[in-house]
Amino acid sequence: MGEEASFSNKNVAASTTIGSSVIPIINRLQDIFSPVDGELSKISLPQVAVVGSQSSGKSSVLEALVGRDFLPRGCDICTRRPLALMLVNRPRNPGDDGREWAEFRHLPGKRFFDFTKVRQEIMVIVFGMLFICLTIPQYHIVKYHAETNKEAGSNRGVSEKQIGLKISSPNVLNMTLVDLPGITKVPVGDQPTDIEARIRKMIMAYIRQENCIILAVSPANSDLATSDALQMAREADPTGSRTIGVITKLDIMDRGTNACNFLLGKVVPLRLGYVGVVNRSQEDINKNRSMQDALAYEKNFFRDHPVYNGLSDRCGIPQLAKKLNQILEQHIRMVLPGLKSELHSRLNAVAKELQKYGDVMESKAEKETMLLNILTKYCEAFSAMVDGRSQEISTKELSGGARIRYIFQSIFVKTLEEVDPCQDLTDEDIRTAIQNATGPRNALFVPEVPFEVLVRRQIARLLDPCLQCLRFVYDELIKMSHACAVTELQRFPVLRRHLDDVMGKFIRDSVRPAERMIDSLIEIEPPSILGPLEMTEQEAVEILVTKLLLQSYYDVVRKNVQDLVPKSIMHFLVNHAKRNLHNTFIQKLYRENHVEELLQEHDEVAANRRQVKEVSLVLQQAVQTLDEVESEYLPET
Repeated sequence: MGEEASFSNKNVAASTTIGSSVIPIINRLQDIFSPVDGELSKISLPQVAVVGSQSSGKSSVLEALVGRDFLPRGCDICTRRPLALMLVNRPRNPGDDGREWAEFRHLPGKRFFDFTKVRQEIMVIVFGMLFICLTIPQYHIVKYHAETNKEAGSNRGVSEKQIGLKISSPNVLNMTLVDLPGITKVPVGDQPTDIEARIRKMIMAYIRQENCIILAVSPANSDLATSDALQMAREADPTGSRTIGVITKLDIMDRGTNACNFLLGKVVPLRLGYVGVVNRSQEDINKNRSMQDALAYEKNFFRDHPVYNGLSDRCGIPQLAKKLNQILEQHIRMVLPGLKSELHSRLNAVAKELQKYGDVMESKAEKETMLLNILTKYCEAFSAMVDGRSQEISTKELSGGARIRYIFQSIFVKTLEEVDPCQDLTDEDIRTAIQNATGPRNALFVPEVPFEVLVRRQIARLLDPCLQCLRFVYDELIKMSHACAVTELQRFPVLRRHLDDVMGKFIRDSVRPAERMIDSLIEIEPPSILGPLEMTEQEAVEILVTKLLLQSYYDVVRKNVQDLVPKSIMHFLVNHAKRNLHNTFIQKLYRENHVEELLQEHDEVAANRRQVKEVSLVLQQAVQTLDEVESEYLPET
């Protein structure tokens, strides 16, 4: 500690009596989430995002809050990755020497008591600067230089991957800060030309989240009204309800000017207000001026200033720390119930996803049971789709049994009704048929033979609509087979492929007897063609009578076909599938030498299962954490 301690223990003690802190809960959740951070990126935890342009004094503010020099500095150095900084107030206990220590998320269990080493570790992670290799173990250099190039590239780009750093001290207030890359206008060195756009995109991804408090840092020696930090904050938080303004470098403003109106919120109003601070200058840093001396200088500056001495509640690092602590505490208490609800929702979703991947099967008996279970479920799902008992009922289109009924009652019936029994049958055709049936004699009545010949010829026209109906039902059954929702099948692509092959052959084989039955219902013969004689009046009557007989008989046949063809298709195709599909699967697939092959999983399925299990355990731990602290920290509703 010594002279590097932050503002006095008295100030810290006074500020930490606000009430039981809920900030450590969020710190614990961040630690819990860190192993699967990418998978839970959509869960927004309450935090403070620090936004500012390069050279705005952002780093000095963070170091002043911690009370330690620990951030890299230099004329061409800027943060390339977000730094998630968790400040943990550690109450003094007997046996605790009160030493401050830091711990990186990627080095769990390794405590840094020398904060110079903390800076060096950040430089290695972020910048890959090999000139510090003499003070850092070689394996760190190799590991993190490679990681830096991978994450941010070797051209000083930026990466969204966080660096996690926890600092435990009796001299800090509980808070969680994310130091985001400084906004830059001009690429440095070989940085990409779109570096500004990349940084702004990253910043907006953080500060657009409703659970994020924005700490907008602006230097007083520039035009505060056009501050990049305030402009971005206004875009993400139009009402200013989540933004705290920090005005740095108040001691180097032009003589005769001050930031009083800004601190009072008269220029750019913010509901959470502003705090003005005094930074250590580069000369102070070069001369190793202590934090204690810097804080003493800041205190004296505001006390002796004719304007700022009346704004003591809005000036100084201690006031900023207290304000941040209070606001973050209140914000966390407000969002914790919703956060808990979100975690429960995500846990349920992950449980369903985990169910899709199933358990790992070790024994042969387990695999045989699994295969039999899948085949049975598939057949049950298929029958349920036919009978309209499927759990997945579409509201967009007809499917399954309803679609088959529509094919029979609408498409098939309409097609039959559109067939004209006398189409393509002229009076000359009928006259010729009658003459052929009477021979050299005149008939007293319309002969039966030409009627039968003409009827067979015209009824043959019903065959195509009947076979088309059969094809439509076949297509629907194939579609249903592909849509059968058996969760376990997603794990086993080999089984899915074999099952589809067996199912396709089974339905195709069922089509053949249905076709034969339809052919038996509608049989035809073509009559011989002879040249006709001239038509007489009697022949005209015979033709008319024959047409009426054709129409009348055709109507009878059409009704029979309309009734019998769907019954035949249902018997030979649909009901046959429901009755015999399971037995067919057992015969073709449930064989001892096929089980291992059929139940082969994709490598990615096993990897996804492990990943989802890990996420599930993390969410369970997070929910348990909130359950344990809910009664202690949250107000009764």
